[in-house]
Amino acid sequence: MAFRFEELIILQRAFQLANEIDFLLDDFSKKEMYSLSSQIKRAADSVV
Repeated sequence: MAFRFEELIILQRAFQLANEIDFLLDDFSKKEMYSLSSQIKRAADSVV
């Protein structure tokens, strides 16, 4: 039987974190949208 990473709770929570950060970044101004928010999004995605 193969090990499934999708079943790990830590992976599920990392996906939740990335989704919540994406939701919060929608409120950023257009000026920050392409610099700070991009960096924050990439950092959250790297956790996953």
